[in-house]
Amino acid sequence: MLKAVPDQSLRTVRVPPGLLHYDRPATRWFEALPIGNGRLGGMVYGGTDRERIQLSESTAWSGCPSSTDLNPTARQLLPRIRELLFAGDHAEAQRLAAEHLPGRPSSFGTNLPLPEVQLAFPDGNSAQRYRRTLDLDTGLVEVAYEQDGVRFTREVFATNPHGLMAIRLTSGRPGSLAFALSIRDGTLPGDTTATDTCVAFDGHAYESLHSDGRQGVALEIRVHVEAAGGTVHRTGDTLRLEGADSAVVYVVVGTDWAGADPRKRAESLLSVALETGYEAVRAAHVADHRSLMRRVSLDLGSAPPDLASLPTDTRRERLAAGRADNALTALYFQYGRYLTVAGSRSDSPLPLALQGLWNDGLASSAPWTNDFHLDMNTQQNYWAAEPTNLPECQEPLFGLLETLADQGRTTAQELYGAPGWVAHTVTNAWGYTAPGSGIGWGMNVTGGAWLALQLWEHFEYGRDEAFLRERAYPVLRGAAEFLLAYAVEDPEHGLLVTGPSESPENWYLAPDGSRCSVSMGATADRVFMEAVLRICAESAELLGVDADLRTRIAAARRRLPPFRIGRHGQLQEWLHDYEEAEPSHRHTSHLGALFPERQITPRGTPDLARAAEVTIARRQQAPGWEQTEWVEANFTVYFARLLDGEAALKHLTRLIADTSEANLMTFSAGGVAGAAQNIYSFDGNAGGTAGIAEMLLQSDGRDVELLPALPAAWPEGSVCGLRARGGLTVDIRWQDGQLGAARIRAARALAIRVRYGADLLDVRLAEGETLALGLG
Repeated sequence: MLKAVPDQSLRTVRVPPGLLHYDRPATRWFEALPIGNGRLGGMVYGGTDRERIQLSESTAWSGCPSSTDLNPTARQLLPRIRELLFAGDHAEAQRLAAEHLPGRPSSFGTNLPLPEVQLAFPDGNSAQRYRRTLDLDTGLVEVAYEQDGVRFTREVFATNPHGLMAIRLTSGRPGSLAFALSIRDGTLPGDTTATDTCVAFDGHAYESLHSDGRQGVALEIRVHVEAAGGTVHRTGDTLRLEGADSAVVYVVVGTDWAGADPRKRAESLLSVALETGYEAVRAAHVADHRSLMRRVSLDLGSAPPDLASLPTDTRRERLAAGRADNALTALYFQYGRYLTVAGSRSDSPLPLALQGLWNDGLASSAPWTNDFHLDMNTQQNYWAAEPTNLPECQEPLFGLLETLADQGRTTAQELYGAPGWVAHTVTNAWGYTAPGSGIGWGMNVTGGAWLALQLWEHFEYGRDEAFLRERAYPVLRGAAEFLLAYAVEDPEHGLLVTGPSESPENWYLAPDGSRCSVSMGATADRVFMEAVLRICAESAELLGVDADLRTRIAAARRRLPPFRIGRHGQLQEWLHDYEEAEPSHRHTSHLGALFPERQITPRGTPDLARAAEVTIARRQQAPGWEQTEWVEANFTVYFARLLDGEAALKHLTRLIADTSEANLMTFSAGGVAGAAQNIYSFDGNAGGTAGIAEMLLQSDGRDVELLPALPAAWPEGSVCGLRARGGLTVDIRWQDGQLGAARIRAARALAIRVRYGADLLDVRLAEGETLALGLG
């Protein structure tokens, strides 16, 4: 039985976040190691003949704002398309939708990769005793090796406090350090020049696949070298250092995003760093980074010495071969947190894009772009932020949502004649809110509403009423206003349904055999309409505002379609029990009812929970199943919510083993969605971390459930610092597969119910109180 125990009964040891290590330099992008400060990112290769650091910057966007992205005939044709769908003429409705509804982006743009900083070293014999590491605790990449009897070391990091990247190189023999410093291999138009201490690139983020080739931000890169000993001389656009004992290289990037001056920003960042000095810059970075990373510790059991000594890529390959490695899983959990910290900070100008902060140039040159996808990916990018104690990392996402709410008012009015705001399937740095440019994926009318749920999640975890009033509620209210106006009555049942819209990004077979995507009353729309309406009403009641709106919401919620179970036992994706045109499709947007929502739960709606499991099973069993990183992360959290730890672990393991690379960064597999090759995508890393958190702790604002989906393969361990809704921080220890003890700390007074299996305990906590629990 669950009961309160003395606090000292919980003895947990906080383990450091961990280390990725390799015994050779990277030869390709998926072997390089990522660093970032929330705006500037780098992929560090760690070569002995040449160091490559491929740069990315979150505001390095092509394209520009546009007011002509809506199809001018869309609003006129909407009533006719609805009539056709209600009448069962799906083929004609699909034809008209394809012709009139998609957006017409003129210069949508994409985030573009920047050139590389390269350091070319003199020829020498082969390097010996090579080691390359990424320390998740400090955010430092370190490279060390011996060559011709000299020990060389290199330290690279990207610092948020000073807004730049720093590289420190040392040698074990005085006067033996030499390299040529340059900026190379970029695709952006611009000029590279050099002074006595600095190499600079002055250019623009222009490209012509996703924009007109003439629009994009201006940018400047400056790479400055300071040497101890030796001499530096300039040769064209390259600096050559010879005979030094050590050197520090600073990398700064400025753009004209939001009206800034690229040159002044670069000069200012560099000036401050030079005045501060390397050691102080490094110390500030480590302290800042640790303040976030050390909030959460996870121990799933230590790896034996022979396993711990293996390079990280070898351990991942062993996992793919079916050999368990719980310590690697714990490292993967912290890696997702590390990438969140490195890619999205409270002062970041933009949130994590499809590729997070690290741009391999493949998404930006694909049919889809390195933008913000609103039908799963951007949401999944931030799933780990609140539960794993990184709430401030969501700040840039909230800024984007406020932009969408502003820009989306025009779209709602001009396209649908509706109040409030709407955003669809994709958006960009400029706040694009029109439908996507293609039918079959572009008409996701609840994409913005889905993303706005992150505002409510932030409030639920922290219960900051000022945040709710000033930032969350205005956005959520606007989303609710739009959905109330856009929903129409289904003439067959009198239910309120949305449409024409698409269930991202799936197609169905209409009764006449036609292959269609647009429909009325897609289940995903119902899930997110119910969510936004419920949250808006709860918020308004809490804030004591908008009584009339609350009344309208209550009436509308009563008329939303119920969930339905189809002929195969599956949760229906559409209002009617259509067969799927692509049974192996990767998207399961209607299972948003299971996660992030709790409209379907194994205890509250067991029949629907089983139907959700059938949906997952049918997708995987269909020929051509589209296994991608974000789907494996999806299935991990789905099964965690279904309280099935064994199935959750199976998909988590597949995520690490099958859809993550040598550097543990996740990828979208070549051959899926038009991708010619594997393309890095951030969402799997964040989603995997969120999945592990869900397996160990779940909360819904009333219940806090301990170890809800603990798999048998994790018989003992501990986690410290996870967050639960209501302002709670939780530590848990378990052994022999059973709860040992737990500690719950309350930031505010509240009443909760703690659950462990079938055991329930009602408790009331005062502000600042800590409750220790155990079995007895």
